[in-house]
Amino acid sequence: LLSQFDPDNTGYISTEKFRSLLQRHGSELDPHKLEVLLALADSNSEGRICYQDFVNLMSNKRSNSFRQAILQGNRRLCSKALLEETGLSLSQRLIRHVAYETLPREIDRKWYYDSYTCCPPPWFMITITVVAFFLYNGVMLDRFVLQVTHPLYLKNALLYHPQLRAQAWRYLTYIFMHAGIEHLGLNVVLQLLVGVPLEMVHGAARISFVYVAGVVAGSLAVSVADMTAPVVGSSGGVYALVSAHLANIVMNWSGMKCQFKLLRMAVALICMSFEFGRAVWLRFHPSTYPPCPHPSFMAHLGGVMVGITLGVIILRNYEQRLQDQILWWIFFSIYVIFVLFAIFWNIFAYNLLDLKLPPPP
Repeated sequence: LLSQFDPDNTGYISTEKFRSLLQRHGSELDPHKLEVLLALADSNSEGRICYQDFVNLMSNKRSNSFRQAILQGNRRLCSKALLEETGLSLSQRLIRHVAYETLPREIDRKWYYDSYTCCPPPWFMITITVVAFFLYNGVMLDRFVLQVTHPLYLKNALLYHPQLRAQAWRYLTYIFMHAGIEHLGLNVVLQLLVGVPLEMVHGAARISFVYVAGVVAGSLAVSVADMTAPVVGSSGGVYALVSAHLANIVMNWSGMKCQFKLLRMAVALICMSFEFGRAVWLRFHPSTYPPCPHPSFMAHLGGVMVGITLGVIILRNYEQRLQDQILWWIFFSIYVIFVLFAIFWNIFAYNLLDLKLPPPP
């Protein structure tokens, strides 16, 4: 094929020969993939197309040059929008719904719709929600929620406690404990409704990175800004995902075609504000077990900061290599600097400030 359409072995095919190839074999291609190929031809002003871009597309890969060509082109789509297609099965409608919920460009939505195979499934968010929360709290501790008024609230190997900050696992495992059924309920609902669709589109690696980065930033933010308080709950990770998703919708408002997007944003913000307000009220409410205060709310803010920095970059660059994004490296460097600063803060600042910490549980 290359010798036929590129006899000089330049690595490029003229758009005329490319179009003739599409006309000859277009009926054998998926209609959405054919549209992407036509968009690639229409967007190229140099009269030639990289042969490797064509190969990558047919093998379900998208190179940087291909993405740049589509981005700079007119993105003309030849047939009706994906949302207007009829006769879809339940699973196809679900995939289409997820595409419109998370992706701002029609060409990306169609690409995702054609290439998604549900293999692997969104295992991370489901596992971290069902197994971690319910199995551990329900089976191992014989209760689904540790209330802050319960005697076992502080006597737990998972929550973060300032006196036990040297036990590094607590900066992560505190997400398995929650201060009340309403705390657990809101986090689980937001985590599943937002996290699962995001993982279906962006994959477990990216979404788990945002989630874990929010969790770590949350506990470290507490250790720096609210040094005498413990922390429980998965709000750091949940708020990182939700804030990244909401910021992505706002930044791509005209392209997002999800139904009732304004109402959905309002509901998400109300739920987040209610849970955050409750956390603030609880933090300053007289403790049930003095002198140890109630859990801190700073983990929420740490998660939000991760979401609107690292999270936005990850969600904005669908199927692109983050290593090539300058803004990604800037925010990632800021995050690493914060983590290193917080580590040194935990090592030296507590002794230098001579704080009166609550006794260990």
